[in-house]
Amino acid sequence: MNHNTSTVPVIALPNTARPNTARPATASPASGVPGTVVRHPRVLSIAGSDPSGGAGIQADIKAISAHGGYAMAAITALTAQNTRGVADVHVPPAEFLGRQLDALSADITLDAVKIGMLGTAEVIATVGEWLAETRPAVVVLDPVMVATSGDSLAGEGTLEGLRGLLAQAHLVTPNLPELAALLGEPEAGNWEAALQQGKVLAASADIHVLVKGGHLAGPECPDALIGPDGAMAHFSSGRVDTPNTHGTGCTLSAALATVQVTTGDWVLTVERVKQWLTRALETSAELVVGHGHGPVNHFHELWESVPPAAGAFGRELWADAAGPMAAILDLDFIKDLADGTLPEAHFAYYLAQDAMYLNAYSRVLARASELAPTEEEQRFWAGGAQNCLAVELSLHRDWLSKHPATVEQGPVTKHYVDHLQAAAFAGSYGEVVAAVLPCYWLYAEVGRVLHADYTSRSAGHPYGSWLETYADEAFAQATETAISIVDAAARRGSEQERARMRTAFAHSAQYEVDFFDAPRLHAVGD
Repeated sequence: MNHNTSTVPVIALPNTARPNTARPATASPASGVPGTVVRHPRVLSIAGSDPSGGAGIQADIKAISAHGGYAMAAITALTAQNTRGVADVHVPPAEFLGRQLDALSADITLDAVKIGMLGTAEVIATVGEWLAETRPAVVVLDPVMVATSGDSLAGEGTLEGLRGLLAQAHLVTPNLPELAALLGEPEAGNWEAALQQGKVLAASADIHVLVKGGHLAGPECPDALIGPDGAMAHFSSGRVDTPNTHGTGCTLSAALATVQVTTGDWVLTVERVKQWLTRALETSAELVVGHGHGPVNHFHELWESVPPAAGAFGRELWADAAGPMAAILDLDFIKDLADGTLPEAHFAYYLAQDAMYLNAYSRVLARASELAPTEEEQRFWAGGAQNCLAVELSLHRDWLSKHPATVEQGPVTKHYVDHLQAAAFAGSYGEVVAAVLPCYWLYAEVGRVLHADYTSRSAGHPYGSWLETYADEAFAQATETAISIVDAAARRGSEQERARMRTAFAHSAQYEVDFFDAPRLHAVGD
């Protein structure tokens, strides 16, 4: 890339002296606790109001709070807008904005300031004068000119004012149209051109510039932090396919201002915030707000950390199991077993595979007992392991002794056992118990259906003695206990662990389907 800027016009910008970097904040005498480390950065948003809550000060307050900051707001403009667009803008007198700012700085130490929508030249001048007097340690400027919907948010004469305000800021976060406007150039058509414009602006204004590639087409969403000396740090992530991008610029700049107070390192700050914002976009569909460009999910970390209500996780798993359960009941193996027409070779294959499975399954239950957090759960899983060996396998061997079959371990049995052992010896306790649950839950439901069907036509049923075992009340009670244990483990775990538990459960549920269908594919001698 050619970094020669001699052919690019450089706009003369004010160069008011100010610190270039911020240190982790310490309280000043105004805070009442001199020299103490600030746990919750006090961050002021100077921006417009969005009644839909997705942008402006509403988005800023959420972003600041999501990063542990104490959010304050001085309102520069009132908008009538929603996720579809901006209907009207009212700008209160700049003098009143000045009173808001003076009231705050007279009483509260401000660790960082984020500046967003400044609708008029008078508002910009007021903010500039206040910044020159107060000199906050961290100032992030989001040069808002156009809303996500495409509506203009800047009046006549604001562009020159924003250029002047760069002298009071430490970081500016323009999108590509805003970057071009600040330089008085056409919008960059590619990433290399955008980086060149960012480098020119950083050098001209003696400021850090975060060049954002979100407006460019392609699967990647690149960003670059450019310092006044031309140094670049690159950040990239996959583009999130979502219409919920309302307020992303506001959210980003407010989060950057907050995090910079504690890191004192712009590169580290951008890395952390970009990861957070990506997840906020990925989970934005959970909010279901409006019919246009919806907001991002500012509090995804908080909400993901909140444990589900008692029983909620179990209900989610059962809902997830609806498909596998329906598939099992629709299998020829189940239908033929219920009406007594199942070929003996198929039943013998099933029992032989189940005997091999139970042998390994007992070891997985024993592992669950080792990992269990309470004595009660330890005893439960240990009892389940013992029952596999002493009762279940005994029933299998008794039937197979009268109907001998030579069967090797089938592919489905192997894959199912490998999955359970991987969960048992590489996963958490929650993953182990979630993985073994379908063998309780789905098996119990299949048994309930089969036994009910069998009792209506029991005379002379070739598998009657076997189907009678499905009425075991002890197993039904054990299933309820297993469900409650899994639900409790989910409430104790993080959202990431709950996601892994769902995956373990889903894989086991599908293996249950495949296991019941395996005789059709692999049994010999119909």
